[in-house]
Amino acid sequence: MTTLVADSLVFARRNIAHIRQVPEKLFDVTLQPIMFTLLFAYVFGGVIAIHDGSYREYLIGGVMVQSLAFGIMGPASAIATDLREGVVDRFRTLPTVTGAYLTGHVLAELAAILIAIAILSLSGLIVGWRIHSDLPHALAGYALLTYFAFAMIWLGTWLGVTVRTPDAAQGLVFLVMFPMTFLASTFVPLGGLSPTLATIASWNPISAITAAVRELFGNPTGMPADPAWPLQHPVIAALGWSTLVLLIAVPLALRGFRRRTAG
Repeated sequence: MTTLVADSLVFARRNIAHIRQVPEKLFDVTLQPIMFTLLFAYVFGGVIAIHDGSYREYLIGGVMVQSLAFGIMGPASAIATDLREGVVDRFRTLPTVTGAYLTGHVLAELAAILIAIAILSLSGLIVGWRIHSDLPHALAGYALLTYFAFAMIWLGTWLGVTVRTPDAAQGLVFLVMFPMTFLASTFVPLGGLSPTLATIASWNPISAITAAVRELFGNPTGMPADPAWPLQHPVIAALGWSTLVLLIAVPLALRGFRRRTAG
């Protein structure tokens, strides 16, 4: 176990060093969310009404969850690049413990996501967002964000070992996550959608996770008059969705990695 931890930290430092040398890798979870925050807060914030509070405080939970959902692009591209360029094959010739590469990969990506959450929190404070709940609920909100991010990292890892090129990974992430994060309660309350779209958005996992974060932070939720079950119990639903992703993505990622590195 000690050797696994030591080897994993070596690989994690290697990935973090890449991020430090090429900071553009964090653009999708730092600059892009900040751009969305400023755009929606100052351009659309004056025309979107939230019945139970300020739109700017409603907005930040959605931006955080959207950013973490798009965070699957980083691990997917990173591991797809290493596999395509033969880096993983070279690592296999080193005297390292089996599993250390993937563990280090996940640790490095989680560290980058935690930095992104901190940056998003600061940008939220600048536009007027505040946490109105007590300390245990606030910590639970950040813990939920971290758990969701952990699930997204494994989902991205599975994608990375499945596709053949980093470009394919980026294309798939954008194709799936863009409509999924917008057809939800991330930026607008569900009451303003048509009945069909509102029903789809109500059962969208992104809506439940966003509602859970808002509830734990004590922010406006903008709930419709008769919300669906996931929105009535958002914390339970958010934990359930994240756990389901992990139960599916982790074994498939491990199996796919073994298949790609066999021989």
